[in-house]
Amino acid sequence: MISNSARKGHSHRPGNLVSRTNRNPWVNGMLLFGVFTLVALFSFELISGLAYAQDGDGKAKETVLDALLKAGFVGLIIILMSIVGGALSITFAFQLRRDVLVPPEVLGHVEQLFEDEEYEEAYHLCEATPSMLSLVVSGGLSKIEEGYEPMSDTMVEVLEMESTKLHQKVGYLSLIGNLSPMMGLLGTVYGMIVTFNKIANSKVQPSPTELADGISIALGTTFLGLCVAIPMTAIYVYFRNKVIQVVNEVGTTCDELMSRFKPE
Repeated sequence: MISNSARKGHSHRPGNLVSRTNRNPWVNGMLLFGVFTLVALFSFELISGLAYAQDGDGKAKETVLDALLKAGFVGLIIILMSIVGGALSITFAFQLRRDVLVPPEVLGHVEQLFEDEEYEEAYHLCEATPSMLSLVVSGGLSKIEEGYEPMSDTMVEVLEMESTKLHQKVGYLSLIGNLSPMMGLLGTVYGMIVTFNKIANSKVQPSPTELADGISIALGTTFLGLCVAIPMTAIYVYFRNKVIQVVNEVGTTCDELMSRFKPE
């Protein structure tokens, strides 16, 4: 049985379910690494484009990257959103691994302790090694004296809380994927306003060169928005499905562990 001293330190007491997160020390480092990697790649592309911006007769010509650089503040916001999305993707690639959410060594040890009916030891093990699996199992073990139904209800509640937290995390990728084309549309409208203002305020028919700035803003922001939205949407769907898969696995595993407490 779970001792009173053990239950006192438990974070899933009745009426006070508090979910703990997986705090990995390298998360901030991975965020910075992702930001600096994307910035470096963008800078490399910028330098490469400028290096080959001269044509055969020595006259400078505008590259695609030059047009993107004319996208203005809206384009800058979209680029920053892509950096944030890339950094989050790198972080989630480490945080949402199955070995992090369902550590195989912890699962094996808990199964062995359950076979030996060492439930208090299993409880302390889960408390000492926090993960999604450990939180759900320890939540169930905290109700062991009350029977199977309270144990099952507590595990379901803890699993739903942890699942909601993970879905909220990956939801930021969906937010970036949805906002990027809208920002691109905003830039398109702004660019067209700039273009039409030049036409309206010009006493003579403006040349294509005079209209190029507004058109560059319109097309550049649209292009940037789509370039960010397409991969971010795909990455979001991947991580969302991964979360669903892991949550289902944790639920099935915990049901199998606790099935021994079902009344005959």
